[in-house]
Amino acid sequence: MESDFAAQIGPILPWLDMLGIAVFAATGALSAARHGQTVVTAAFFALVTGVGGGTVRDLLIGAPVFWTHDAVVAAMILGVAAIVWVTPQRWWNDATFDWLDAFGLAAYAAFGAAKALGYGIPPVPAALMGVITACVGGIIRDMLAGQPSILMRPELYVTAAALASALYVVLTLAGLAPLAAGLIAAAAGFGLRAAAIVWKLGLPAYRSRR
Repeated sequence: MESDFAAQIGPILPWLDMLGIAVFAATGALSAARHGQTVVTAAFFALVTGVGGGTVRDLLIGAPVFWTHDAVVAAMILGVAAIVWVTPQRWWNDATFDWLDAFGLAAYAAFGAAKALGYGIPPVPAALMGVITACVGGIIRDMLAGQPSILMRPELYVTAAALASALYVVLTLAGLAPLAAGLIAAAAGFGLRAAAIVWKLGLPAYRSRR
C-alpha cells in the first residue's frame, strides 16, 4: 500500500510533508527554549510537535506510522532542534514563530489530505485528516508548554488548515495533478493564515442567546 501511495502522489508532494515536519519541529524546539528548558526537552518538544499530527493521521487511516519507518524524519527533527538551540534567541521572536507555524500548517494540511486519499479514504474524511495532520502537533506542543492553544484564539487557524486540505481534495477530484493541487492548496492555506496574522482576522465568536 505504501508503494501504491508513493506512485499516486508523485515525487514532489512528500517535500511538503518534510517542510511541514521541519517547521513544526522548529516551533516545538523554540517553545521549549523560550521556557528555559534543556536541549533534551527541546528535542522532545520538536519530535512530538513535528510528528504528532501525522502519527494520529496514520493511526486513523490504517497506515504504518510514517516516522517509525523512515530514519530520515527523526534525524531531521533532531537536527532542527539543534539548530534552534545553538542560534541566537533574537532570531526566534514571536513573529518568526507565527510564520514558521503558518508554513507548517499549510504544507502539512495539504499533504495529510493527499495521504488520506492515497489510502482510499473518502473525500470528506480525507479533508478532515488534513486538518488533524496540521493541527494536532501544535495542540500537543501548547499543552506540554502549559500555554493557551492557538485554537483558543479568535484568529483563523483551523480554518486555514481546512482550506488547504479541502482545496487539495476538490482539485484532485477535478482531475488536477497531485503536484499542482498540493502547491495550490498549500499556497491558499498559507495565504489565509498569513492574512489572519497580519490583519488579525477571525471568525465571529459564539454568543449566548439567553
